[in-house]
Amino acid sequence: MDTPRASWLNTTHDWASTVDLDHLDHIRKNSAAFAPGGTLHLILEVVAYAADEAEAGGHGGLCQITLYSDGSVAVADNGRGTDTRLDELGRVVKKPVMATKDLRFFDNPDAPSLPDTHIRQGMSVVAALSTWLIHTNRRLNGSWTQRYEHGVPTTDLRPIADDLTTGTTVHFLPDEPLRTASNTSLDDLTQLTQSWQHLSIEVDDRRGT
Repeated sequence: MDTPRASWLNTTHDWASTVDLDHLDHIRKNSAAFAPGGTLHLILEVVAYAADEAEAGGHGGLCQITLYSDGSVAVADNGRGTDTRLDELGRVVKKPVMATKDLRFFDNPDAPSLPDTHIRQGMSVVAALSTWLIHTNRRLNGSWTQRYEHGVPTTDLRPIADDLTTGTTVHFLPDEPLRTASNTSLDDLTQLTQSWQHLSIEVDDRRGT
């Protein structure tokens, strides 16, 4: 884009921000309110973004949810990938979806509900309540990965080899209290994710392996 970052239009997140520590701390101190039902709710928060992308594209989309034996979850889609731009100094800037609030949903009483009937708050809830989260992004203008711990980046954007695909993978380990708050039933997950008509979802349960 090569234009001043301050001039970029804010739609879902504030481009001028990178990490909102107060916002992340607020979520962590109120985990029961922001992740009712534990891991299952966090999965739905992530899948909702894949569903947004699938609907916006007009052609539907694919999403795979993988449940691992260590309690971590990976949600991968085949969308366009998270918006990534160059500022006026040629620096790579990604939309701060993990570490700042979603302007559409957070603290908005009119925000839509997720399939579990709880209100949608945004991706930062997932990042803030995860011991670690790895965001892998593939776009036509480059691919990269970045690691977070409780919503705070612990690495810069690390370039990865392009594989001629686009999409986003969010692999996260919910904090232990959330993992034990409820059992993430494969049947419940499959049933709830059917609510997104534009998104074809597969669930790969590797917890028994």
